[in-house]
Formats: sequence, structure tokens, C-alpha cells
Amino acid sequence: MQAVSLAQLAMGALEDLKALDIIQLDVGALTPVADYIIICSGRSDRHVKSIAQHLVEQLKAAGEPPLSVTGNELSHWILIDCNVVIVHIMLPEVRQYYELEKLWTVA
Repeated sequence: MQAVSLAQLAMGALEDLKALDIIQLDVGALTPVADYIIICSGRSDRHVKSIAQHLVEQLKAAGEPPLSVTGNELSHWILIDCNVVIVHIMLPEVRQYYELEKLWTVA
């Protein structure tokens, strides 16, 4: 599956479970690690975990299982590596503390 299609699938799965403040960053020209990074928030650790589980299910159904899923233990920040798309699902306070968006944008 192409990076754009995979990113669209991920965005749809995040929207399905009402993820908050979803942003998609095109980082293909900045790093060989991924073409897109998607960052979103969940209202609680349970919401973060549910969003992540739904995304993993959608990826598997599309024949694109994630390479890895980390952070499920505490569910404050779950990272899902979809090869060319990396998804960060975080609690709002964790997202605010780490400010990942600033790492990939020019002020």
C-alpha cells in the first residue's frame, strides 16, 4: 500500500474513534524513516488505548499489520510504526510536554 493510502487509512481509523487534534505531517523530505507522521490525542488512557487498538485492527484488515506497537502498558503515549507512516497517540498533557509537532515544523 502506498504511503498516502496508508496515511488516509490511519487518519480514518483515528477519526472513527474521535481522536482529538489530529495532525498529519509530511516528513518524507526530512527523514528516511517515514513519509508521514501522524500525531493525535485521546481524552484518557483508556481512550488512547482504544484508538490504538482500532487502528491496529484496521491496519490488519487492510493487510498492512504494523511493524510494532509500543506504549500499551500505561497508555499515556502509544506509538504505532506502520513502516512509512508513524502514528503517535498521546494524552494531551504528554503531547504538550514533548511538543513533537515542533520537531518537524519550521517556525
